[in-house]
Amino acid sequence: MAYNELYQYSVVSSLMEGIGETGIPYSELVTHGDHGLGTFRRMTGEMICLDNEVYQMKSDGSIVTIDPSIGNDVAPFAMVTRFQPSVTTSISFDSKQGLSDIMTKLFPKTKNRYVSFRLDGLFQSVAVRTADGQKYKHEKLRELHQRQTTYEFTNVRGSLIGFRSPEFLQGVSVAGDHLHFISDERDRGGHVLDCKTDGEVQFAGSIMSTVHMQLPDDDEYNEADLELDDDGIRKVEG
Repeated sequence: MAYNELYQYSVVSSLMEGIGETGIPYSELVTHGDHGLGTFRRMTGEMICLDNEVYQMKSDGSIVTIDPSIGNDVAPFAMVTRFQPSVTTSISFDSKQGLSDIMTKLFPKTKNRYVSFRLDGLFQSVAVRTADGQKYKHEKLRELHQRQTTYEFTNVRGSLIGFRSPEFLQGVSVAGDHLHFISDERDRGGHVLDCKTDGEVQFAGSIMSTVHMQLPDDDEYNEADLELDDDGIRKVEG
């Protein structure tokens, strides 16, 4: 794919319905991009892809580097792009909402398009959560949310990456800002619930107008009754 084109496998509503047993092999996913996020089979942990590496951030706090060329790792849901920023600057903020407000100013008149972004530097605090995986087939994401593990890291250097998706695509993607974090040491991370900088960090971002979507072709997905659970998505995604 060309730079700054979004490749997405499956939809968020599928995760909400507990479709987590099958997915795109990571060996194929990484051919579509080097910057992204998603999950793993049975929604076991959070995925972050950056600098041509893929990491699995687990609920016990451990992080595993994934080698896409071996094993049978699959992503029931993922978003990736070949990231090439069109905007780079230094920013500071005191909350996830504060970050969102800054991005709205950096990318005006883009509410109906996707934005990919990355931040690097020292964060005063980053609150994250990780899912521990399905306990039985088709366990819904709402149920996993009830036993998610949360952590708060303080004075931590790392990278925060994510995507901003249009509100009208809630259920296809996560409407608004969807962010994952990993420390420079690659030993801490997860799905971001809140974040705050200690001074300025480096921001890079780009608008994405071309979207490639691949829907699963297996029976588990095709037989699911997918409906928009807007309240559920907002609760589990923070």
